[in-house]
Amino acid sequence: MKALLVDDEFNVRDVIRSLGQWQTYGITTVLEANNGKEAKRLIERETPEIIFTDVKMPEMSGIELIEWLDALSYPGKVIMVTVCDDYSFMRKAIQYSSFDYLLKPIEVDALNQALSGAVNAWKSEEEERQNKESGIYEDVKSLRLNRVVTQACNGEPFDAEQISLCLPQADRYDLALISFYQMHDLDSYIQLLGKELCDRKWGNAFALLNDHHLCVVMTLPGKWLAIEEWISLHFDIPIRYVSIPLILLEELPSSYQAAQREMDDLNFKSINRLTHVDDKMRMHDIVAYVDKYYREELSLEKLSNRFFLSREHISRRFKQEKGVTLSGYVTQLRIEQAKQWLIQTDEKVYSISIKLGYQDGNFFSKLFKKMVGMTPIQYRDRKKRQNRKV
Repeated sequence: MKALLVDDEFNVRDVIRSLGQWQTYGITTVLEANNGKEAKRLIERETPEIIFTDVKMPEMSGIELIEWLDALSYPGKVIMVTVCDDYSFMRKAIQYSSFDYLLKPIEVDALNQALSGAVNAWKSEEEERQNKESGIYEDVKSLRLNRVVTQACNGEPFDAEQISLCLPQADRYDLALISFYQMHDLDSYIQLLGKELCDRKWGNAFALLNDHHLCVVMTLPGKWLAIEEWISLHFDIPIRYVSIPLILLEELPSSYQAAQREMDDLNFKSINRLTHVDDKMRMHDIVAYVDKYYREELSLEKLSNRFFLSREHISRRFKQEKGVTLSGYVTQLRIEQAKQWLIQTDEKVYSISIKLGYQDGNFFSKLFKKMVGMTPIQYRDRKKRQNRKV
């Protein structure tokens, strides 16, 4: 980083140069100029991040200099240095976005405090500028909002004011909990809905970071009929939703829980029913889900809620697809994983059983023997002997 000292008095520049803790704050180059005109040439050539400038100088004053910088929207931070403790000067400095000011004679603590603040402010704004230029800014902003809403829905402390800034101003809102068909890129749908709501100034949509098939929507009252019509035209996947009043943003946790209970009790409305989704693709999604989460507790009811199919339909189609029942398929996957861990690690059998979702080690050992023809210990010993022979 670079700093520029602008003052027509050499001794003032020398004092600032000697008192400033430049290296501490990442300043590697300290430039000097006698007046505003010379400073302009240096700024155009060197683009310093931090500028200290006197107010009264020949040829071009400090006020004229910061007026020029403000017209350019120059990102550097300007600290005014003056003997004038004058309100009219301060108004000008504020008008042209100077960061801070120092009164002569300059004190070391005041100088370095202003320098530290200016450097930190520049770094923060530079990061934001880079994010905007790289297209990350909006994604970062969206992620932060999603995190705040997720915290609220989880019953954690949250900043209601931060949520209110991304909603149209209103005395009350409607809250909708949307459940999406599981195996899709849901972020694109949520972003599309959120953009539409923001463009119409109706509300906003938020992804829940702890459950990626759920979305929380907050809107002005009385807009859901139009929103439902828009979703039916622009979404090509089925959704379920529950809508309830949200009187105050501070009540978001309790309102979300009420909506979740309604969803669990099947008191939801549907848009784009499952007949629009290819049945074979849905079963492919279910099998992929089971392959990924077989170590967790899986049930027909859980899959039914996630994939918008009845338990009976999943049970029948799963057996047609894989040749075994859901529970049988999960057992096969767990036993195959257990074989790998028994061969590749020295982990205890009980520990393996816990990792596979079996809380009872004896039950796991009996199940393993039924499937493999020997106990886990026997299987491990046999494989080790075979490996030694090889």
